[in-house]
Amino acid sequence: MPFRAVSVCAFILSAALVAGCTGLSKSENPLSPTVAGPIPGVNIGQPIPLDPKDGKNIDVGNQPITLVLANAETNGVRPLSYTFEVATDTGFTTKVFVRQSVTPGANGQTSLHLSDALGTGRTYYWRAQALDGANTGPYSGFAHFNIFTPIVISKPSPDAPINNVMLDSAVPTFVFGNAPRSGPVGPFTYAIEVADSDAFTIPVAIWTVAEQANVTRLNAPSGLPSGKQFFWHVRASDGANTGPWSDAQVFRTPAPPTPPPGGGGDGKSGHLPPGPTTVDRARQIVLGTGVEFPGLVAANNDTAGVQLLLRMIWHLKLAGFDAGRQKNPSGLISGDKLAVFADGAWHAYDVYSTRPPGQPLDVHFDEIGSPNPIPDPGIPD
Repeated sequence: MPFRAVSVCAFILSAALVAGCTGLSKSENPLSPTVAGPIPGVNIGQPIPLDPKDGKNIDVGNQPITLVLANAETNGVRPLSYTFEVATDTGFTTKVFVRQSVTPGANGQTSLHLSDALGTGRTYYWRAQALDGANTGPYSGFAHFNIFTPIVISKPSPDAPINNVMLDSAVPTFVFGNAPRSGPVGPFTYAIEVADSDAFTIPVAIWTVAEQANVTRLNAPSGLPSGKQFFWHVRASDGANTGPWSDAQVFRTPAPPTPPPGGGGDGKSGHLPPGPTTVDRARQIVLGTGVEFPGLVAANNDTAGVQLLLRMIWHLKLAGFDAGRQKNPSGLISGDKLAVFADGAWHAYDVYSTRPPGQPLDVHFDEIGSPNPIPDPGIPD
């Protein structure tokens, strides 16, 4: 019985000694992993975010990103580590990345390569905090950056007309595969540029068309001069971003129809053989057509007037011109005006006017405002 009492007393004394030694270790060894904290008098400063910051834009393909900070300062002897946080808001209530116990870099800066890519199309905020296991420093100020998907618009791929094909008509139909794209682009509109050389120095025509599904098609709003070679290319735009021109393609328009036997060219009819497409020759054809069809001139009614206009168009085509009816500003197709491609450009002319009933039409050739040609084959003799 006395032996048991002595053992219990020895155990109590041993436990008290161990406890006393443990308490002494925590208070006297600040580098101990089990040191009690915070340690009085130890101050840890803020780290400073270096990169990315100030709204830096980062291509979504350049990920995962690396965060870089300037190390915090401390007057303590314990080594620091860092906690990094990335969030989608400045209050850091929605954190998308957290990494603790990051070892400081040896050059006064610490870098952390994120493990995963961040979602594109938004702004992110990041901050860091230094701690030594006993004391914790304040968070740094936050820095922000943006992850974005760059807009890339590629070339459309022309399908027709290509390979210097001869068209059946002077009014081409353009067909091309839509431009590949990436990023947040808007609806596409395509510009088609037509010229008489692959330098496209002076375009003969520029037309636009809204994108259609997969392949876009445009029937030219007006004809091109007959018997010539033309080059064309196309590019896409969403209004804010414009892609590159496609590779240039080439085609030919058909030669003008052969004039009928006996075509005069004597100034008394509209039959002039193919020749220079000048304004002066176009005037001769228009006035000559009026001479050739006195019955239509004298009739002075809408039907006769339109027939006379269409015969003028046909005679112009025989002589090598591209010609069509003219659209009025109201949108209606005119019955007394025509559009002619002469001297290298489109022109619009008033070719006759009505007079009081009983008097013939007044056939003339007066140029008016901007041309707005409407393709029309005319009426042959």
